[in-house]
Amino acid sequence: MHETILILDFGSQYTQLIARRVRELNVYCEIHPYTKIPEITPDIKGVILSGSPFSVRNAQAPNPDLSAFKGKLPLLGVCYGAQLMAHTFGGEVQASEHREYGRANLSFVDATNPLFHSISNHSQVWMSHADTITRIPDNFNIISSTKDVKFAGYQIQGESTFGIQFHPEVYHSTEGSTLLKNFVVGICGCHQQWTPDSFVETTISELKQQLGNDKVVLGLSGGVDSSVAAVLLHKAIGKNLYCIFVDNGLLRKNEFQSVLDSYQHMGLNVKGVNAKDLFYSALDGVTDPEKKRKAIGKVFIDVFDLESKQIEDVKWLAQGTIYPDVIESISVKGPSATIKSHHNVGGLPDYMKLKVVEPLKTLFKDEVRRVGKTLNIDDAILNRHPFPGPGLAIRILGDITPEKVRILQEVDAIFINNLKDSGLYKDVWQAGAIFLPVQSVGVMGDERTYENAVALRAVSSTDGMTADWCHLPYEFLGKVSNEIINKVKGINRVVYDISSKPPATIEWE
Repeated sequence: MHETILILDFGSQYTQLIARRVRELNVYCEIHPYTKIPEITPDIKGVILSGSPFSVRNAQAPNPDLSAFKGKLPLLGVCYGAQLMAHTFGGEVQASEHREYGRANLSFVDATNPLFHSISNHSQVWMSHADTITRIPDNFNIISSTKDVKFAGYQIQGESTFGIQFHPEVYHSTEGSTLLKNFVVGICGCHQQWTPDSFVETTISELKQQLGNDKVVLGLSGGVDSSVAAVLLHKAIGKNLYCIFVDNGLLRKNEFQSVLDSYQHMGLNVKGVNAKDLFYSALDGVTDPEKKRKAIGKVFIDVFDLESKQIEDVKWLAQGTIYPDVIESISVKGPSATIKSHHNVGGLPDYMKLKVVEPLKTLFKDEVRRVGKTLNIDDAILNRHPFPGPGLAIRILGDITPEKVRILQEVDAIFINNLKDSGLYKDVWQAGAIFLPVQSVGVMGDERTYENAVALRAVSSTDGMTADWCHLPYEFLGKVSNEIINKVKGINRVVYDISSKPPATIEWE
């Protein structure tokens, strides 16, 4: 059993960031919605209450029973979590005269308090709340303040129960990581033993026990998640793992063969299946993004099912599901209607009769890469940008044709190869080109043209939950644009997408 920090999610945009900061301390943590508090087992060493878009003064605000752990385990309330405890146990929370949002500096710090060990007196913190605590109960002690927020931090007397009205998990809280370490390591007593090496050792052992001599089938994509999942399973069950890589005709240029080649030296049993025509047929005339996904998902399952049946007595389907997918499916806001069904096999039909195994379901994307490095997987695979399950289908706005796919593959290859040649590829989280349903006038030589436009997209991110557009050098963008227009027949205009997520998404569809 891992030493675990339990994070109760009240719907904050920052909840996953809390988890990531705890994981960076080599301490395992799990996010659970406040509506589904798990049983408090001996491996749970502390609890963190997240922020929330709600006001504690709202009748519909989250108000769970904290008695299972308050006063029994170390407890840290962040923003809403702090206000909830103050409000519940006899203090007052009121609407602030002005919204407290952005950078602030601590004006008072109780340096003797274990939560603020080594935190400097004027440390910068990040505020994000419309309410504020105006009175704390008698048995609460103030342990930090800012100029405008008297009760920026408190501790309940006789308990390892703390509340802070700022967000230590946010980058702008300059000593936030120190505060979280004080809580997780100093107060909760976690030993920081949850490392990639320990994950690999534990997971392989668990997979051996779970799967025994059963056969497992895995749909490979060539991406980081499915590759790391495949190697973990291969180390656990060897030849009983059967990998299938389906060419849906929507991959990057030459990707089908290059991915198959990259697995050869890894000892994996991989079968490549060319199913382009089936996918093109299913997508003929389809323009709605969600219908594209569903059409692709249906054909994929049909092809995958057909190939799986050629493996005798297969019992399990392996998926490269990672932790953000799991969090989304149990979100406070309710499960998404389309939870990455197009990334993994997802939504399996009953007739497949396979049990599911997901060896990466507790990991964030950057943790998957670290585990892959421990497994000695090639950097060319580990450092690959994420690529959407539906492939170029959701980067071609409007209907899909083999000719549009060919054009976009050429454009995409020029963009990605230039990123690699210029040493910019590793600075970008994800990049690609979008075929726009737009034609525009151009001039090539002495001739007037009326051809297609493409948009280039490159973003920086940590896990894809939020993203900013990459400020690529003008000279680089100019070179790429010239090369695309000169070499790809059918394109006469290139634009660059400078939208961040939110409000935009990384993909256009």
